Amino acid sequence: MEEKLSIRVNIADRYYPLKIEREDEERIRKAAKLINDKVFQYKTKYADKDIQDFMAMAALQFVIRLIEMEEKTDESNLVERLQKLNKVLDEFLKAEESNINN
Repeated sequence: MEEKLSIRVNIADRYYPLKIEREDEERIRKAAKLINDKVFQYKTKYADKDIQDFMAMAALQFVIRLIEMEEKTDESNLVERLQKLNKVLDEFLKAEESNINN
């Protein structure tokens, strides 16, 4: 059994110690970078706000993207299921046509 990896992640100028699986490190660091980049964008655009506002706006934007991705995934599942149903119906109709002709 592998030991957990201890890392420190900087998010919005605060460090957070984490114990993670080694294979998750790159993903976690990439996520922290995306958050920091988004916070920085808001910081430069809206100088009169505080870090809490920037974090909230970044979180909102990322969750909106997540919801959009989930909705797209649901739509692709629907298309796949409809294609399977269409195939089943085609096979049924061919079988019925064959029964009528015999």
